[in-house]
Amino acid sequence: MTHTYSIEGMSCNGCREKVEKALNSIGGITAQVSLNPPQSVITMAAHIQTEDLQQVLSRAGNYKIRMQDHKSSDSQGHHSYHSEKQNVNNKEGDHEPKGAKYYCPMHCEGDKTYDKPGSCPVCGMNLEKIPQLQAASSKYTCPMHPEIVKEAPGACPICGMELIPLASTDDSEEENHYKILRRKFWIAVAFTLPVFVLAMGEMIPGDPIGRVVGQKVSSWLQFAFSLPVVFYATWMFFQRAWTSFVTLKLNMFSLIGLGAAAAFAFSIGGLLIPSVFPEEFRGHHGGVHLYFEAVTVILTLVLLGQLLEAKAHSRTSGAIRELLKLAPTDATLIRDGKDVQIHINEIKQGDILRVKPGEKIPVDGSITEGSASIDESMITGEPIPVTKEQGDKVSAGTINGTKTFLMAAERVGEETLLAQIIEMVNFASRSRAPIQKLADKVSRYFVPAVITIALITFVIWAVYGPQPAYVFGFANALAVLIIACPCALGLATPMSIMVGVGSGARQGVLIKNAEALEKMAKVDVLITDKTGTITEEKPSLERLSASEGSDEQEVLRVISSLNQHSEHPLATAIMNYAITKGTNPEKIENFEAVTGKGVTAILGHQKAAIGNRGLMEEIGIAIPEKLAGEVANEQGQGKTVSFVSLDNRVIGFITITDAVKVTSAEAIKSLQNKGIDVIMLTGDNPLTAKAVAQQLGLQHFKAEALPGDKLDEIRKLQAQGKVVAMAGDGINDAPALAQADIGIAMGTGTDVAIESAGVTLLQGDLQGIVKAYELSHKVMKNIRQNLFLAFIYNIIGIPIAAGVLYPSFGILLSPMIAAAAMSLSSVSVILNSLRIKNL
Repeated sequence: MTHTYSIEGMSCNGCREKVEKALNSIGGITAQVSLNPPQSVITMAAHIQTEDLQQVLSRAGNYKIRMQDHKSSDSQGHHSYHSEKQNVNNKEGDHEPKGAKYYCPMHCEGDKTYDKPGSCPVCGMNLEKIPQLQAASSKYTCPMHPEIVKEAPGACPICGMELIPLASTDDSEEENHYKILRRKFWIAVAFTLPVFVLAMGEMIPGDPIGRVVGQKVSSWLQFAFSLPVVFYATWMFFQRAWTSFVTLKLNMFSLIGLGAAAAFAFSIGGLLIPSVFPEEFRGHHGGVHLYFEAVTVILTLVLLGQLLEAKAHSRTSGAIRELLKLAPTDATLIRDGKDVQIHINEIKQGDILRVKPGEKIPVDGSITEGSASIDESMITGEPIPVTKEQGDKVSAGTINGTKTFLMAAERVGEETLLAQIIEMVNFASRSRAPIQKLADKVSRYFVPAVITIALITFVIWAVYGPQPAYVFGFANALAVLIIACPCALGLATPMSIMVGVGSGARQGVLIKNAEALEKMAKVDVLITDKTGTITEEKPSLERLSASEGSDEQEVLRVISSLNQHSEHPLATAIMNYAITKGTNPEKIENFEAVTGKGVTAILGHQKAAIGNRGLMEEIGIAIPEKLAGEVANEQGQGKTVSFVSLDNRVIGFITITDAVKVTSAEAIKSLQNKGIDVIMLTGDNPLTAKAVAQQLGLQHFKAEALPGDKLDEIRKLQAQGKVVAMAGDGINDAPALAQADIGIAMGTGTDVAIESAGVTLLQGDLQGIVKAYELSHKVMKNIRQNLFLAFIYNIIGIPIAAGVLYPSFGILLSPMIAAAAMSLSSVSVILNSLRIKNL
């Protein structure tokens, strides 16, 4: 059972972690605590009194807990994830989505959300929008008269043509942010290239650029070209650096902003007042060496990293958008005996709706008239349609087959199962704390250390250095900041990730981001779906058996003839088998589908049938005892079996299965050998699940698992300290993929599953998980090597830049040499990253 409790007394993320740790210390429960709203969602095996929970929290601090609402449950044990305070049908025709909310991707203030877009007040990062669960109202227009825009479908009042949905041209805020960064990046590149060419021109033999453009003109051109880069394209980095110093939350932007600003200020000083600089800081041309090219190149490279990150963030809400597409925007309401088209948000509990063939079911409810074959693969992940009759439940987003039926709306808006899946994906995506990048962890200590060293350098030179002491102190302090500017540190992770992602793509493994690779290397539990992940998701005829007095060719003739016009997946499997055997179906008459049992027809003046035991009993045909025993054995292995009869006698049976992929067993064994516990969770029946688990050597599996069950299982494992990967391919897997530490989607699966996952396997093969696991270890090892290379230059160069060799050897590390050392560290990092291709 799951309950939601309000928590009072939490003021920061530390409080949230303390409360969550205290609640999870209670045996038999799993608790997830959020700061905004201040609440805890607790799953418990047996009910625990609120007073008992309060006692535990009181020992942790001044916190109070109270029951917020009871989650409503249906007969199948599904839990609603909406609060009683929420009412999605406050007003008829109220289609407007709720106000947008934003959050910091670094979670600087825990789960706090913001009402307006902008920058995080703590770290300065761009705030990301939380995907809204309720789709906005659709509008319709005439293809011939675009000036006609209506709120509901119908006919054009001018020409009478059917109105069509008006496509939205508004880009998401995430996409707009990406486009802005992309524009700034190309502007930065356009102005950085000439700065770089002008500065490096003297290194070209013969100095052709220097002969055309004099040193003074070149310096002023570099200054002019650097202005758009510094004050427009990358100005946000300086803003973030300023924010980091104001809030004392130092990070990589602190050094990037400080180092780039110092180099830029040094260059302006060298350009305007070169005479105040000592000879040690002058070039062979007599002028002070300028670092406009270093500033622009560093900032442009950092901007490229931010651009790639923004692209990843623009896809963060893609799963929500894909899920929202599953629900139709309109429905057919029966009002006063007539069909009326209404918006889906206008549906109220108790409304009678008509669902036509091929349409998506708009809300959760039950069939009141008629019957249908419903494709529920988005809920169960199973490809075989389910037969529904009067009184049976149907869910929003599932697809009706070939019959029209009436249904009563029972759960609408945010109460539908589809809305709950959307909410679970959304909550899991936001509640998962981002990985603390290794570079950021080091920067936490490295940044203040460098700043301290630079200040000490300035003070010592200003007090004890030769004249002009302050100039020496300022120049050497700048040399420290320049050589410590974390260009290589910024490249250490992205370069390895970029090369690793490219290497994975060539092997059919798509990696969404660095977080996915880092987490993949730490996985110790793999949760996998069955259908489409372990199996082919293509029902196939595995066995055809004839009874005594019949032969297989006769059985094949009957089943192919009766299924030749059907689009049912089982019929498709039968026809594919018949084609491989070269059997041509014969003409049939009086075809009849018996709901939930099978089909009958007249074949060559003989009555033929194919179906389950219930159909055989209905048409009065006895099943031979020997044949019944064989069928029972097949069904005991979880296989689908159909009897075949002709002329009032059973002539045989067929077995249809979803075959296990050839590579699944090998991949699972390989993962188990690496110490990874593989657990199968499937929506299929227990017999089938057990048979597949035994075939693959799986010790742990769970059948009839709904989306919420998979999510709960992952949360329990995570509460035990496990790093959990989830492999799946269906819409039903999307919440679990988002909640898992690393989601792995089959490329042959749905867009929603792929959007929710961090890793996508193009071939839909579990061997791809083995490749991804091994690749992640290679990349993480390479990143650690890169970080070593990034820092070894600083460890050696910073003391020299500070002037420790000057008293004994008279050696100073000028900012020009510092910049060269910084560039060398970057080159080393790039070359080492490229080695991943050959590992």
